[in-house]
Amino acid sequence: MTRNLLPILALLFGTLFLFLGNGLHSLLLPVRGASEGYSTTVLGLLGTSWATGFVLGCLLAPNVVRRVGHVRAFSSFISLLAINALVTGIVVDDMWWIALRAVTGFSTAGTSMIIESWLNERATNKSRGMIFSLYIGITLIGSVGGQMTIPLADVMTPILFMVCGIFYCVAMLPTTLSTAASPQPLTAVRLDLRGLFRNSPVSFVGILLVGIANGAFGTLGAVFGAGAGFSQSTIALMMSVAIFAGALMQLPAGRASDRVDRRYVLAALAAVAAVSGLLFVIAAPADVMWLMILVGIYGATANALYPIAVAHANDFAAPEDFVKVSGGLLLLYGIGTIIGPTLGGPIMSAFGPYALFGVTAVAHVLISTYAILRSRVRAAVPAGDRETFTTVSTSPLTTPESLTLSPRAAPLPEEGESAEDRYPGAAI
Repeated sequence: MTRNLLPILALLFGTLFLFLGNGLHSLLLPVRGASEGYSTTVLGLLGTSWATGFVLGCLLAPNVVRRVGHVRAFSSFISLLAINALVTGIVVDDMWWIALRAVTGFSTAGTSMIIESWLNERATNKSRGMIFSLYIGITLIGSVGGQMTIPLADVMTPILFMVCGIFYCVAMLPTTLSTAASPQPLTAVRLDLRGLFRNSPVSFVGILLVGIANGAFGTLGAVFGAGAGFSQSTIALMMSVAIFAGALMQLPAGRASDRVDRRYVLAALAAVAAVSGLLFVIAAPADVMWLMILVGIYGATANALYPIAVAHANDFAAPEDFVKVSGGLLLLYGIGTIIGPTLGGPIMSAFGPYALFGVTAVAHVLISTYAILRSRVRAAVPAGDRETFTTVSTSPLTTPESLTLSPRAAPLPEEGESAEDRYPGAAI
């Protein structure tokens, strides 16, 4: 195990700091923006802009890497991240922030894809599962760690923006100083919406709606906290509790979906997420303890939906199509995260901060209803023929390139065999 880890320790160290920067910057902007008095519509557009840039990055970054190489592309992308973090601390202007968030989303996709392709190059068929689990764990720790940095300084000063820039600069060092050969070119990605819907209508509709709900909460959760009068430390804790609760729920929910129709599990989780959202709207909890309990229930159920929907889609797909199907669904999730904040911002402006959970509740009710309706139209795959559930990162910071690391993907290319030889037609 140690022998398998040593070649990638430096890369994983850089990944940790990349996600520390991402986690900090993604929460810092809405918290500072709310303190500056920006409208929830504007703050929602920060998430829309970032998600748009990220989806475009997944589609276009492979071409950039092919033209200039992995190291130059990585240095360029992460330099843009650091510059944007620093500029947003200097130029406190809503329109500038919206424009810069698109560049940040694009650059985040590029850096993540390069790191993921490097990890995949170092992995073997025996070590891939371990490396994949480590990578997902580090992205989780980094995102939460970055968010928990918020209470350590005053958001009205440039200090946290500078810390964010430092995180990004440290993240650059392991890759730029590495003497290892560059990995294979990144996988070309395109979105086949018709093919995805034909494969699994429930996964198609469900993941789009999950993206809408998670995009709204991920972008505007901090705005909700500020509008409801919670402190910065409470807001950071709230967002972290939602992430950790979702991570803890994945395994038990996934194991349940291995035994019964995944659509029933999807419907049940979405129903609980909808109920918790409606409780926010109705009860408007002001007590921190009740806030954390409801957020924990919401995060556990809402964040467990994505991997079960992916598993359901792959039940109906050939094993060699795992990367193709899952990559397409990931981009569809990204489209949902573009829609969510765009809808959530104006609704919160009109009806108040707790209306955010009205948006998520509607999305989750639709997921639950559609899953039940489809279960009456199409028979479930027998339990013995289903793909065994594997945890999947629900973070929009994960790109389709990471899917080749998953234990569920087809075997990695052998020495002397190109990725294109192993994955014919892998473009999505």
